[in-house]
Amino acid sequence: MKKFKYLFLLIGVSIVGCSDLEENPVGLLAPEGFFKSTSDIQTAVNGAYGHMLHRFFMSREMSMSLMLASDMVDLNVNVTNAERVQFNNVGVLADNANIEVYWPKCYQIIGAANQAIAGAKDVNVADEIKNPIVAQAYFARAFVYFHLVRQFGDIPYLDAPVTNIQAASSISKTSVADVYTNIIADLEFAKEWLPNTQAGRSIPAKSAASAFLADVYLTMADFPKAYAEAKDIIDKEGIYNLGLEPDFQNLFDFSKQDASKEPIFVLDFFGASDGDQGRNYQAPFTGIRADEQYGYGGGWSVEVPSMAVYDTWNDLDYRKAVSFDATGVFGGVVHPYTDFTNFYAAGVNRPHIAKYNRGAGPSAEGNGRTTSLNYTMMRYAEVLLIAAEALNEVTPGTTEADGYVNRVRTRARNVTGTFPANVTAGMSKDAFRTMVLEERRLELAFEFKRWYDIARRDMGSSTGGDVFGASGLEGAKPNFNTTRNYLFPLPANELVRNPNLLPQNPGY
Repeated sequence: MKKFKYLFLLIGVSIVGCSDLEENPVGLLAPEGFFKSTSDIQTAVNGAYGHMLHRFFMSREMSMSLMLASDMVDLNVNVTNAERVQFNNVGVLADNANIEVYWPKCYQIIGAANQAIAGAKDVNVADEIKNPIVAQAYFARAFVYFHLVRQFGDIPYLDAPVTNIQAASSISKTSVADVYTNIIADLEFAKEWLPNTQAGRSIPAKSAASAFLADVYLTMADFPKAYAEAKDIIDKEGIYNLGLEPDFQNLFDFSKQDASKEPIFVLDFFGASDGDQGRNYQAPFTGIRADEQYGYGGGWSVEVPSMAVYDTWNDLDYRKAVSFDATGVFGGVVHPYTDFTNFYAAGVNRPHIAKYNRGAGPSAEGNGRTTSLNYTMMRYAEVLLIAAEALNEVTPGTTEADGYVNRVRTRARNVTGTFPANVTAGMSKDAFRTMVLEERRLELAFEFKRWYDIARRDMGSSTGGDVFGASGLEGAKPNFNTTRNYLFPLPANELVRNPNLLPQNPGY
């Protein structure tokens, strides 16, 4: 049962992104004019989290971009939208329509968080009362900046409400190093003040702040700190009420997600929408065109993995069956994926992603757009894999690192009982690194993680794995260039409005 329904629009409290700063600034509000109590702080916080459910953030434009940019999700050849083709072909342009809408949405979320943080200073109650609420805002701000810095590198960093339009519209970029310093500080504050557990995993607890700290350190290649942070969570598994969900399928079943101990932070789609606020767009984008099996009228067959993604995944791995739909229902009859285009010519004859459809629940709109499936942003299995990857870099060949991977693999073979086998003891550092990155690819498939792994581990290069080469899962992507494509371009319209954001990222 969904207990927390975020306020979608925080009119007058959350400001729109930098791209709107030269328009009519209707979103400006002096914090002292609004914040009187802790409930006002919570209202601003709710606005930040509510904006995360908009199509311009993780429901559609950003998540689609991350999926297509990776080597795990291909684009249906019949889809010709330029912004999608660019991400899929590793040829993103500075005027990409996806980036132009999710960039300001990110700053809108940040703006609401900044209002909560600033406004809390005017609420005259003890820190012990208000800081656990303010910590939710610090977490939201860090969460969004972590996405932005990994995608764009140097970015504008706003840590206070915008009250001076001229100053805000001429802000320059902040270095990657300084952005990470600020992200870490925000997560440390959140970790200090958030409670050990929350009533729902869509509200961050200490475990969420700690897990993202571990992820930040892993991304920065600060492996000792990444391991220490992940190990601290593992040691507090009971305190934080965490554990692996026994059945992998339950992680993607709306009726079982809320009771699971594995999710650490989720975006809570609760089966209703206000326009494009609150819609689960991954259901139609990944669903089988004209398919009847979930009662949605089928999906749109847009994000469809290449055959190699399916064919190279061992059938004995239970996660494969959970992650894919290899059959569809047409005219009340089950058909294999090789028949899909017989029922919709613009579909594609490949297994489709099942994680956003099979257990998504009823929908009030066609194609599953208003289902109740949570999007999991961090779960305990990832913490175990972060610990394993980081420990291998610090102290290779430990049975401790083996054990973290084996916990994940044990769940993956809970049906067949034979695959994947436990990690071979005494692996070299390089072999273990390759193995654990592959484990992440399978365990976290289609959960918006893979592109970040490719970028942080330089997997596009010949030394890193050449995942976009001829032997890659999607075949050769000749546009890929390691000096260019690990960062997306800063949106062209932002650079026109604010030349201080120049120079553009290299190669664009």
